[in-house]
Amino acid sequence: MLSCLAVPVLSWAQAPEFIRMQMQPGQTRMQSQPASQQGQPQNSNDVFTSIGKYIEAGDSEKLSAWFADNLELDITGSVNSCTRSQAKLIMKNFFNNNTPKKFSIIHKSGRPPMSYAVGSLSAGADKFRVIIYVRTDEGKNSIQQLRIEKD
Repeated sequence: MLSCLAVPVLSWAQAPEFIRMQMQPGQTRMQSQPASQQGQPQNSNDVFTSIGKYIEAGDSEKLSAWFADNLELDITGSVNSCTRSQAKLIMKNFFNNNTPKKFSIIHKSGRPPMSYAVGSLSAGADKFRVIIYVRTDEGKNSIQQLRIEKD
């Protein structure tokens, strides 16, 4: 036998003050973030959507904000274990040589603390497969590994 519990639905104005202070309008409680991490979404789907926008834009500066302090980059077979600033320069060089036109996520899987996405990048005259591994620690998402292979 199933039993149901009625839960009242409150409008934003009716929400207790301590909740309104921690959340932005439209966020659910599960999406609430500490102020220090409000630039990064909690949900792994949102993580890959944001990261994908920066890849498509060829914005190594904003993409590097998602990098872990140390990460592994595999750019068309050249594997580097590098710092965030080194990875930013490598990605800037890649984007300069391969101007992104379109990026789309093909597949996402996993759950915190580790999730990944596979995407397709059209850049210059080439197509690339992009694999992004993201680790979630204490609510903060960071790219641990980024692989770009010719498709």
